[in-house]
Amino acid sequence: MSSVVSTEAVPTRAADDLSPIYRKIAFRLIPILMLLWVMAWIDRVNVSFAKLQMIDELRFSDAVYGLGAGIFFIGYLLFEVPSNLLLQKIGARRTIARIAIGWGVTCALMALVTTPFTFYALRFLLGAFEAGYFPGVILYLTLWFPSDRRAKVFGIFMSSVALSGVFGGPLAGIIMSALHAHQGLSGWQWLFVLEGLPTVLIGIFCLFYLTNRLEDAHWLSSEERAAIAADLERDHARLGDRESHFRAVIRDRRLWTFTAIYFCVIVANATVAFWGPTIISGAGVTDLPTIGWIVSGASLLGSATMILNGFIADRTGRPLILSVLSLLVASVALAAMAASLHSSAAVTIIAFAFALAGAYGTIPVFWQMPNRLFVGTAAAGGIAVINSFGNLGGFLAPYGLGLVASETGDIAGGLFVVSLVVVVAVLGIIIARRFFAPGTV
Repeated sequence: MSSVVSTEAVPTRAADDLSPIYRKIAFRLIPILMLLWVMAWIDRVNVSFAKLQMIDELRFSDAVYGLGAGIFFIGYLLFEVPSNLLLQKIGARRTIARIAIGWGVTCALMALVTTPFTFYALRFLLGAFEAGYFPGVILYLTLWFPSDRRAKVFGIFMSSVALSGVFGGPLAGIIMSALHAHQGLSGWQWLFVLEGLPTVLIGIFCLFYLTNRLEDAHWLSSEERAAIAADLERDHARLGDRESHFRAVIRDRRLWTFTAIYFCVIVANATVAFWGPTIISGAGVTDLPTIGWIVSGASLLGSATMILNGFIADRTGRPLILSVLSLLVASVALAAMAASLHSSAAVTIIAFAFALAGAYGTIPVFWQMPNRLFVGTAAAGGIAVINSFGNLGGFLAPYGLGLVASETGDIAGGLFVVSLVVVVAVLGIIIARRFFAPGTV
């Protein structure tokens, strides 16, 4: 999917001269990609709100819920690498549309769950359909933005994760309260239907809206396309030789180091995403709309942190330091949340907000590091490997906490363990520093 726009006889333009063109590209691509990522996370984690009603109605245990929430990531593991490699062949437009339509339909079908088996099966299918979207977008954006502009773009795009909580939390609370027992459906069933079907419509829209490659971007002038192509070539030359073959990158220890780090990061992310409403409820807040608004406020802090980290990373060129600081905040906050869970609702809620901000704020700056090591097919497959195997942490955290809750009636001990896992991620990032030239991360 490399660009073939001619750069002959195109005068060199200063970076500032290119900023208006990059803003034009960003305004064209980023809003629709963000909207879909918001919907992806809403459709992925709305089960954490549905849990507050459905496990009692369906008589599911916390362990059943934890396994169902986490099995989503098994689908991710199995289908993410093939999806990202397919994107290389058929383009982002059809790949993203296929993914969105598939996960939207599956989310709506969650309203039909009656047994643990159907719960597991549909959660697995949701992960299988969504697999490839996040790493696909990361790869897609590298075709449009040079490395010195990506952290900001990644940060804005990835802030969708937190924005999904800003909007998704209150929306879930309102739907589940207002529509409970309407037309014979429970509130949690309406939640899945009303949050799944819009994704299908957005996916269909993508078939007509997205552009696969720079050379096909007729919403840019020929001069603008040539200028961006020249700037991307400049960036490739500046970064020098990087691994570009997928078979080679699979044997590269750097890939597996970053995969292990990302696994630990996702353990923290999945903990706050899938157990946040339960933690807040356990702290003494029982009103569903109130829980939704608390999650919304915490997510707003997380969104601001992701965008701010992206801007600082681009300005300073130091994603490693920002990753370490964000993870340390998350680790301390998780431990504080565990310690205060049954003694102070205020401390628990504040700690939850900082845990979410630290865990989410790591993501956009983390991806700057592996993206500086791999290009081409290696980047497509490598990003997918890191994301898919790393997302096994998304399976372990919900399932592990569910088992702890079922056995002990409390998840405080599990939260302390997650805090220690985040410390392991910090140590891994410090070790990974040796993969880069001094002063580059």
